[in-house]
Amino acid sequence: MEIKEKSGITGVDCHAHIMAVDFPLAPEIHSRPVRDVSVQEYLAVLGEHGLSHGVLTAPSFYGADNTLLLDALRSHPHHLRGTVIIDPKMDSASLERGLQSMREIGVVGIRFNWTKKRSIPDIDSPQYQQLLRLAKDLDLHIELFLEGHLQENVVPKILASGATLVLDHFGHPDPDKGMHSVAFQNMLRGLADGKIWVKLSAPYRLGGANIQPYIQKLITTNPKQLVWASDWPWLSHENQFNYADCIDWVKSAIDDPQIWEDILIHNPKSLFHF
Repeated sequence: MEIKEKSGITGVDCHAHIMAVDFPLAPEIHSRPVRDVSVQEYLAVLGEHGLSHGVLTAPSFYGADNTLLLDALRSHPHHLRGTVIIDPKMDSASLERGLQSMREIGVVGIRFNWTKKRSIPDIDSPQYQQLLRLAKDLDLHIELFLEGHLQENVVPKILASGATLVLDHFGHPDPDKGMHSVAFQNMLRGLADGKIWVKLSAPYRLGGANIQPYIQKLITTNPKQLVWASDWPWLSHENQFNYADCIDWVKSAIDDPQIWEDILIHNPKSLFHF
């Protein structure tokens, strides 16, 4: 039986990408598009699997050029939201105007995709402190994708700013240490305190670990700040599984239908302002 919320939401995929192979690439990239992926294709995939809404996440290889994502949001304002990558170096007034205009067309977050970098940005710099203040003031969450062993100096600074923090892909813990890693344990504390949201997504980035214990621990800690995502079209993992697998991996690990409904519909509706 299809789950349907009163506003017509049947499910929200909270992390996916669109891309074009001929779009200019940023320097220092660790992946690249292997084919064109349009917003029309993504919406069709959602529909084929009984889902109605999605959140587009800016891929790192375009840097701060969010053109493709913003065009998609303008074309489908009722069904899509987005998180963007921002260059924090512009002056405060210009940055605020730019973020406000993006907010008005469906941008709900700012992505710090700092994984696989030779060095990560200085979150204590005036530019990033300004960006965090604006995120809080404009109710834009910070979406962090960063190796677990590097999070200890970054996560507390984001939380101290008052901005909402969303961690990608189970918090991206060290695959060798898993749930026993410092980053995962810190994430659980932030989740329990209602300060952190976590995406149940991309379990194939956990080094082959069984994800059921992860999901059970997260649900036991705070099921109201968990959301599901596909990570479609699975950059660097193309053709290894299908979209239905991404749903089943998480849904099959949750015994309570109400918790699954919250994770699929109600939690993301709140977080992403649908």
